[in-house]
Amino acid sequence: MRIKTSLKSNFTAGLVLVGPLVVTLVILRTLMGWLGGLLDPIVDGTRLATQTGDSTILAQLLALAIIAALVTVLGFLAQQSVGKHIFGRTGRLVAFLPVFRTIYGSVRGMASSVVNRSSDFESVVYVEYPRDGVYRLGLKTGDSPDDLAELAGEDAHNVFFPGSPNPTQGSLILVPDSRVHDSELSVRAAIRLLMTTGMDQSDSVIELDDDEVVLPGDRPESAD
Repeated sequence: MRIKTSLKSNFTAGLVLVGPLVVTLVILRTLMGWLGGLLDPIVDGTRLATQTGDSTILAQLLALAIIAALVTVLGFLAQQSVGKHIFGRTGRLVAFLPVFRTIYGSVRGMASSVVNRSSDFESVVYVEYPRDGVYRLGLKTGDSPDDLAELAGEDAHNVFFPGSPNPTQGSLILVPDSRVHDSELSVRAAIRLLMTTGMDQSDSVIELDDDEVVLPGDRPESAD
């Protein structure tokens, strides 16, 4: 019996060690395959393989480096006065495309919230949803229409519930004011918490600044 228990314990410990590594490798392989599929048309169209000794992997890495350089240049131009004028027109053009405008606006809002301090979201809130006693993290986007306030008998708010680990996917719910509870989390901290599925609340992953609230469950360590 003792041998059986020992073998079971050793197998479980090994599974805990190897399992996450295997899953990580599978995910990385899937991502590399997806990224390679996106880069292949660029590699074929520009014939980058001829510059890397017909090495497909080196050609893909070169294409990725070129794309990263172009994105950096675009980011630099976007912060200049001329770039703001040009990209401002692009934003107005996107506003005329209903479906594209919704998707683009949501993704850009999420990305801006993670990278910058500013955000289009008003605040982070907790909502008892989908039932009492269970709280869900939401982003308040504004006040609900007046006719809903008349129906609910109180003011209501538009609350976007981001998905996890992909915050760009979620749902919009119109919630009465009495069921919306303010949070001290910043929008950036909330989105990073969602992106890590709440598994790691350490500063090294979420990278909270000094002016951002400590996540629930964390307590400052007392000085020795």
